[in-house]
Amino acid sequence: MRASDSNWNFSDVMQELRDLRDQRGWRKYHTLPALARALSVEAAEVNEIFLWQNDQSDLSSKKRADLKMELADTLTYLYYMCDQLEVDPNELVHEKLKVNQNRHWSFDQK
Repeated sequence: MRASDSNWNFSDVMQELRDLRDQRGWRKYHTLPALARALSVEAAEVNEIFLWQNDQSDLSSKKRADLKMELADTLTYLYYMCDQLEVDPNELVHEKLKVNQNRHWSFDQK
């Protein structure tokens, strides 16, 4: 199954990412520290889209398209990291959600 199919899952996408990585000879560069740095760069590029924006309603269609691509880059590095740690990212998010459901934050309204 290819990621372009409507019913893809993490395993399918991860296999495609592994195949691309291996075809391009990138495996030696995909250490956890290197992936973490790449993730940080991509996350900064997500943030850069909002630079000088008052709110998200100021996003043009081009900026929305750019944001989608930067989110994809960010997710890609997260997927590679999850693969190395042998964890499913959806399971991690669900695990953290359960933790957050038992946490309480207080936000001062002024």
